[in-house]
Formats: sequence, C-alpha cells, structure tokens
Amino acid sequence: MAQIKKPEIRDKILKAAGNLFAERGYARATINLIAKAAGIAPSNVYVYFNSKLEIMFAIYEPWFRQHLDDLEREIASLKTSEAKMFRIVQKLWRDIPSDRNAFSINLIQAISAATPEDKYDPTLLQWAVVKIAELLSSSLPAKNIARVNCVPFAQVLMMAFDGFAVSSGISRAIFCDDELVRYMCTGMLGALRTPLPLPPKSGRHSRRR
Repeated sequence: MAQIKKPEIRDKILKAAGNLFAERGYARATINLIAKAAGIAPSNVYVYFNSKLEIMFAIYEPWFRQHLDDLEREIASLKTSEAKMFRIVQKLWRDIPSDRNAFSINLIQAISAATPEDKYDPTLLQWAVVKIAELLSSSLPAKNIARVNCVPFAQVLMMAFDGFAVSSGISRAIFCDDELVRYMCTGMLGALRTPLPLPPKSGRHSRRR
C-alpha cells in the first residue's frame, strides 16, 4: 500500500533543507540533518523526494524564476537600451549570486556532485537561457531585434553567473563591480546592434551532416 503524502510534511522538508543549504551549504546538509530539522525520520524524506538533488531543485527553481520575473518587470520600466542591459548583467552577475547568503552556490555544488542515479534535468538552465535571451532582445531598439540572435550572449552570461556564484560563496574572490558590468554591456550592445556577418559558405569545404 502506497504511503499517503502530506503537503505539510513536504513543506517542512523544503523549509528545513532550504535553511540548512543557506547556513551550511549543500554538501554539509545531509539527509539526516534535513530529516531531523523537519522532525521526521530520514526514510520519510525519500517518500517525498528521490534525492537531495531533487530537494535542491524544488527550492532553487521557484526562487531563481522569481528573480528573473522580477528582472523582467524592472527593465520594462527603464527607458534606454543601455540601462536595460546594465540591469540584466548586474542582476545576473552580482545581485542573484550574492542573495540569501550566496544561495546559488548550492545548486552548483549539487550539480557538480550529481551522479547518473540523481538524474539531473537541465530544463531550468535551458529555460533560463531562453528567458535571458528574450530579456536581452527586448532591450534592443526595434530595428535590431529581428537581426540578432541573443541566445549565445545569454549562454555566456549564464556561464559567468556560475563563476560569480562560486566567488560569492568564497568571500567574493572575484567581485563584480559596476565597471565590469558596464564593460560587458558595451561589448554586447556593440555586437548586438551590429552583428557580425556569417562567413561565406564554400562548396569546397562544406560537408553534409
């Protein structure tokens, strides 16, 4: 007979895990500690979640999505492409990595320690890249939007995001200041406004896939 799952128990697990991740880090927040903080037996944790990685994503995903939804509303009120782009990079490279005691480093720890049995799902990363590309595109003048592909820039921003998340978790070894944000924005705006042409195709060197 399948055990009945109670929403309040699931919420207790997520609250306990979230606090432990923020205080101790993902690696040191064991299932036993999570269960103890939630007031249940360790075996009961696995009634609600298949792994600690799944718990991490259940906490991190709504938190991260909310950050990007807030960013979307924020840049909608800004007037210039420069201001919009600056805020996107600033949010991704400084605000989110430092929020809640550098909480993002927990996801990086979780993914780096994941095993095939954990069944890591890249859906959140894929969603984030598309979302950020849309935000970048919406920051451009209308005449440029149809001419550029913002996805590669979004991918670069997310790769750097991981680095700043790690840095924020180890006493800010690399701090993202306004000068760095402005430097990145200047380069992106120049490239997005005047995208480089694709190299000409050569029949001699082309290959069929």
